[in-house]
Amino acid sequence: MLAVTGAFASRWLDGRMRHARPRKRREGREHAVRKGGACWLLHGRRNTSGLAIVLILLTNDDGIYAPGLAAMERALVSLGDVCVVAPATEQSGVGHSITFLSPLVVQEVFEGNRFRGWAVEGSPADCVKLGVAEFCPRRPDLVVSGINGGLNAGINVLYSGTVAAAIEGAFFEITSVAVSLEYDPHADFDRAARIACHVIRQLLARKGPAPQLYNLNIPLAALAAVPGAETRRRVRVVPMGVARYGEAFERRVDPRGRRYYWATNEPPPPAGEPETDLSALAKGWVTLTPLDFDLTKRAVLAEMEDWGLDLPELS
Repeated sequence: MLAVTGAFASRWLDGRMRHARPRKRREGREHAVRKGGACWLLHGRRNTSGLAIVLILLTNDDGIYAPGLAAMERALVSLGDVCVVAPATEQSGVGHSITFLSPLVVQEVFEGNRFRGWAVEGSPADCVKLGVAEFCPRRPDLVVSGINGGLNAGINVLYSGTVAAAIEGAFFEITSVAVSLEYDPHADFDRAARIACHVIRQLLARKGPAPQLYNLNIPLAALAAVPGAETRRRVRVVPMGVARYGEAFERRVDPRGRRYYWATNEPPPPAGEPETDLSALAKGWVTLTPLDFDLTKRAVLAEMEDWGLDLPELS
């Protein structure tokens, strides 16, 4: 048993992974989650020891069949119940788009006889909205988005569907974590998921009672490091890099003579001080960045309040 401290945490209980039977909400739909044995909240469904079981809404932007999502699900069952609501197809780079001019088609997905989750023909933000409002058996205690195949650091945070899903969870005042792994066609998502789950455990134990939003990035160096190596023992808590990069395009001509452009992601992000997620990742560190979706520039706001701006007289 692992003791956990925190304003609203009680303790973690180890248990075996098992599958929950589908359960129905008042709308009559069936809902199923995978059950783990970790318990930490003081409200919601409780286990035989009287401790509440955390409910985790899991999503991504790579699609419901992505290997990173499956690995994250396997790891998260050690923390609690997992409800999967993910895009039906890849939605990388869609940012915080939502669907409102067309209906959102949803299908249940099975893996053999096991209910896997819901596939939504929409964006990652759509998935979180539907997960919270319709598909989770109760309000989730935690939203996890990932594991994304490719880092989401620096200004890419603004374009990322993975991060947008976590932001959407934060909109609902739910602690949310975006998880991304440096791209590798043969990436070990299971090892990355274990790292992410370990970090999430610590976040839940140490954070205050208010919901928080986090962006977690895992470089390949952290997976390859031998036990006890520096990159395996520490996480860099760093700000998001805001340097401009990735502005180059390669111009090409298609067989019909039409010009088109392909983004090259060059030049690379510049190194600088102080350290950011970009520079720390380049050194092989796992990075963690607390985020906020309030874009208001407070210092300028206070200054502008004294400007006395007015409107013209309209005849």
